[in-house]
Amino acid sequence: MKPVRIVIFAKAPQPGVAKTRLIPALGAQGAADLARCMLLRTLHEAVAAGVGPVELCVTPSSAAPIWQTLGVPEAVQWSDQAEGDLGKRLAVAAQRVLENGESVLLIGTDCPELGTACLQQAARDLQRTDTTLFPTFDGGYALLGLNLFHCSLFEGIAWSTNTVAFETRYRIGQLGWTLQNHPMLHDIDEPSDLKWLPKSWLEMTGA
Repeated sequence: MKPVRIVIFAKAPQPGVAKTRLIPALGAQGAADLARCMLLRTLHEAVAAGVGPVELCVTPSSAAPIWQTLGVPEAVQWSDQAEGDLGKRLAVAAQRVLENGESVLLIGTDCPELGTACLQQAARDLQRTDTTLFPTFDGGYALLGLNLFHCSLFEGIAWSTNTVAFETRYRIGQLGWTLQNHPMLHDIDEPSDLKWLPKSWLEMTGA
């Protein structure tokens, strides 16, 4: 059985950079504060899942001072995102992990519903299927788990649209790979998504 590595993709939670679509509702600082809360929550859930190494794949570089101020758990490993669009960055990380003999769970920090239980379930899925997917209501996905790599899962995808999960599932089928698909979860990207957050998180942002 291959070890499972969780790779978390994250932008630095800085005002005007993180969660920009939430700025009209929360302000630049409030959106950044929420991004920081979601990032740290994702990290702690990933470590608590106990399925294997947890890697934080960041932009800007992990050498940037912002990353030293967040209280990232010591167990977390660091890497820098590749250049290019989201597909290229995901592909580079996935290929690196898989070529190292590990399975990979690719996740972001935008889905508070993607907790320890989901991560543990995804790791179990990869013991018996080629891929696993936790789609989101906006048409994207919160988690893509892989035992195999193919560039078609990441090239020519219209990222940040409502076709991402559908297109990913279609391409997995075209490859003849097995897939465990899960019920949809809620991402927090737009002001209308804020209703899915715990009230205490919104109070923290001053909303």
